[in-house]
Amino acid sequence: DGVLTIEGDVSFEFSLKVEARIVVKAGDINARNIEAWNIEAMDINARNIEAMDISFYAVAFAYLSFKCKSIVGRRINSKFFCLDKEVEITGSATV
Repeated sequence: DGVLTIEGDVSFEFSLKVEARIVVKAGDINARNIEAWNIEAMDINARNIEAMDISFYAVAFAYLSFKCKSIVGRRINSKFFCLDKEVEITGSATV
């Protein structure tokens, strides 16, 4: 159905490229590289993130690069950032 659904926290010890939507129910994503259409999770921690649309609860960050079409933080005062570069958003951001 074009959706990768994961219950709880998930950690990928490899680069993840999915031509689908990633939904992590009640959990966080920790990964080296994430490339996906859409991402929905609690918190996201990765080396590189490239996605169309991202929805996260409190924190989404990347170490090297962070690119997306849109990003939404669902918690008041939620934050997204990249340590080594500016976050590249081609659409809209809401926090």
